[in-house]
Amino acid sequence: MIRLTGILTCLLPLLAYAQNDVSWYDYYTAGGRTSGLVAASKDGFLLNGKPFHIISGAVHYFRIHPTQWRDRLRKLRAIGANTVETYMPWNLHEPRRGEYDFSEGQNDMSVFLNVTAFVEMAQQEDLFVILRPGPYICSEWEFGGLPSWLLRDPEMKVRTSYPGFLQVADGYLTEVFRRVADLQFQRGNGPIIAFQVENEYGAFREGSEVPETQYLIHLRDKMIELGSIEMFFTSDTPSNNGDLGAVPGELQTANFAYEADKQFDALDVLQPTKPYMVAEFWSGWFDHWGQLYHDGTSLNDFTYVLERIFARNSSVNFYMFIGGTSFGFMNGANLQSSFPFYAADISSYDYDSPLSEAGDYTDKYYAAKDLIARFNRIPNIYMPPMPAESIKTAYPAIQATEHLTLEDLLLQLPSYLVIQSNNLLAMEDLPINNNNGQSYGYVLYRNAATLTGGAHTIQTIGHVRDLAVLLVDQQRLTPDWKTEMQLGNFGFWATANASFEFVTQDSANSHTVDLLVENMGRNNFGPPSYFHQKRGLPEGPVLLDNEEVVGYTIFPLEFTSAWVRSLTNWNASPAPPPTVICPTLAKSTLTISDDPTDTYITTTGWGDGNRGVVFVNGFNIGRYSGIGPTKTLYIPAPLLSRGDNTILVWSLFEPVTTISFADQPDLGPPKYP
Repeated sequence: MIRLTGILTCLLPLLAYAQNDVSWYDYYTAGGRTSGLVAASKDGFLLNGKPFHIISGAVHYFRIHPTQWRDRLRKLRAIGANTVETYMPWNLHEPRRGEYDFSEGQNDMSVFLNVTAFVEMAQQEDLFVILRPGPYICSEWEFGGLPSWLLRDPEMKVRTSYPGFLQVADGYLTEVFRRVADLQFQRGNGPIIAFQVENEYGAFREGSEVPETQYLIHLRDKMIELGSIEMFFTSDTPSNNGDLGAVPGELQTANFAYEADKQFDALDVLQPTKPYMVAEFWSGWFDHWGQLYHDGTSLNDFTYVLERIFARNSSVNFYMFIGGTSFGFMNGANLQSSFPFYAADISSYDYDSPLSEAGDYTDKYYAAKDLIARFNRIPNIYMPPMPAESIKTAYPAIQATEHLTLEDLLLQLPSYLVIQSNNLLAMEDLPINNNNGQSYGYVLYRNAATLTGGAHTIQTIGHVRDLAVLLVDQQRLTPDWKTEMQLGNFGFWATANASFEFVTQDSANSHTVDLLVENMGRNNFGPPSYFHQKRGLPEGPVLLDNEEVVGYTIFPLEFTSAWVRSLTNWNASPAPPPTVICPTLAKSTLTISDDPTDTYITTTGWGDGNRGVVFVNGFNIGRYSGIGPTKTLYIPAPLLSRGDNTILVWSLFEPVTTISFADQPDLGPPKYP
């Protein structure tokens, strides 16, 4: 009976087609391909000469493990969609200048980066593709997808016609189109039907300044030169930015969560004869560390706005359909005009979307599916069944058995990564990684200071970027982070020239003074001034008892997967003795006897003010912080294996000795219950 059921399941698509249901590709390519996507008139788009209503969802291949891509695409197809949209992160595809990675590299995220395979898989699953290659993507992604090595040029002006930027942006786009040009609808019979030119460029301005349209035209023309023959578009919020981010002659689209009619009315003024397209219908929202709730939009608002979109005969792209995870150090951040001036995003990009971070169906999925079916304009399109959700397991809690202190880690850095400098250097300016600097992680600035016993004062001139821990003689002196009120104190980003008083207990003259600085994520959105993004201590000297500190040993702690897996000389105890107060990496082992499933690590109980990173078999699954809102980290099943799995927890403040698991996430109290 089981075998017969399996056979029937496999035959369902064939049975459906036998009843005259057809795929999207069958419908739109019958008789051959003679034209691509065209913004024909106010009545809508044409694809290959036939009316086409875009029902799309954002699925970021770089935020989802590749073995789970097909599942997410099938769930998108099952909602009634005909298209998938994705950004492309330049910072991952060119991690070092001139070194490209589209899955062939040896970088931490290389396995996620085969965009060609993702696009081809979308076509296999009966979905067309909208590609948004950048070079800037926002996406709540580190530096908006821009590579940090751009900042080594002191004259750099990102997202402009500055020659130093155009040269490398053109080089990146050249590599992109080498891989996707033959996957276009009209070239190679591929699925790509449209390309975005840059992203939300209308918001890239200071006050009354007007963004540089010539830059956008250059990008459009460069893509044409590289072989693009499909439709171009730009996206902004038209009621706010008008046509400031537009390319003359190309389709303007709208991004919004609310007030659909207001945005459509603005588009009517800007382009009265072109169809409506919502390039980003914000299905939810993202979270910052320190929020009291998991952000999003209510089901009622989501449903109401989507109904208005369809009532106005608009095409739509759900941003996001599934958010996924900003693994590693890839979360972005936002600069703000008021205190605390900066807010870093959490690692979960659940986004309160139709699919959860782990690919589970939400109420928004079912609501959207019903509305899509009600407004469907083409009968007899095959509707596949909804794939099953993945199994989640709350594995038994495990205990840490070994640890490394911060000093143990520093001793295992290769000598070529240890930098001697008279002055402070920003992470990006360190002479490492083939002179590309340090992109992510932590950097430690060490000085051998002459201090007598008694009270002393240390001061960081300028701002810390973004969180600094002070250690003297390997002992942490600054407190953990529990409240927003602390953000004006020493060690945090919000206050320039902050100082801290400490006491040395003995009369020895020589002391080791360390400042360990975490890059919590570069800003990903806003005006040009928000893109000066060097990390570490980039703004000024450090003063010790009002004297400028000169002479540093600088340790870049990038926590790459290769380095994490290579660590040895573990101390045979779960944590240092109570008298040793310092950042710690704790090691534990999760043993799985069956095929592994999805799971969540729960960070509750790790300390209200604790903060750090979790590694699963050497892979960085993201950051945690006791300040919330999220209290879990998602572990996709493909990161686990039968047998022993190594779990490492890096803690800035309190060693973590117990690791518990859950079968559902805790993203914090929902903004909309």
